[in-house]
Amino acid sequence: MKQLNDRHSVQSVERALKILIILAEAGMPLTLSQIRDRTSLNISTAHRLLHTLMNFGFISQDRDTGRYMLGLRTFEVGHAALYTFDIRTMSRPLLQELVDSINETTNLAILDQDDVVYIDQIESTNMIKIFARIGSRGPIHCTGAGKAMLANYTDREFERFIQIKSPLPSYTVNTIIDPQKLKEEMLIIRHNGYALDNCELEDGVRCVAIPIWNFEGKVIAAVSVSGPDTRFTDTFIKEYLIPEVKSAAAKISERLGFRR
Repeated sequence: MKQLNDRHSVQSVERALKILIILAEAGMPLTLSQIRDRTSLNISTAHRLLHTLMNFGFISQDRDTGRYMLGLRTFEVGHAALYTFDIRTMSRPLLQELVDSINETTNLAILDQDDVVYIDQIESTNMIKIFARIGSRGPIHCTGAGKAMLANYTDREFERFIQIKSPLPSYTVNTIIDPQKLKEEMLIIRHNGYALDNCELEDGVRCVAIPIWNFEGKVIAAVSVSGPDTRFTDTFIKEYLIPEVKSAAAKISERLGFRR
């Protein structure tokens, strides 16, 4: 294992972390001798460090074999790290790649109390473009990002949403306000893997959105691309935008630990 030469490094901490990394990479319980060999520590030092890590729950020991393995505390810490991971910072390079490729305004959105909240945006350089203020909120039932996330609600969550939000407000003649029709739309979105806003929130504006999944297989956000319907034709959306947005969303989901 690589030896650190940082003068600020604390040797005992460095050695303890080496043990944790060795056990994580091994993928199986190891004996004290195996840990010693893989870390180049002497037996007494390795044993003291293992004992300390066990006291804090980062390592456990099999009573029958005496072998050491990662403890549940490592899972707790890793789980917390995934939840506090800044999706906005992590996603931005991929959103920029998407905008560079399609030159259309791209948004990153999350849900908050059954509303869409736009947490990041990169604008198109086109003269005619669509944008939403970062931090602004929108309805879930007639925005691309909202529909992409709503489609992954459980039946119980969907019914709760309908009860809270009914009657659903209408913004254009295309807004779906009938609960049964909206439910049918959600089934289509779930099947296709993408959502469309066909001028449902604002006349003349269309949107394509794809959900983002985390390591638990839960939808936690969505990437959406918006533009004028004169540019967002059916052909342009299906043959060009959907594959590009799907690719970007898949990369973000992968970085969040999602494995299909």
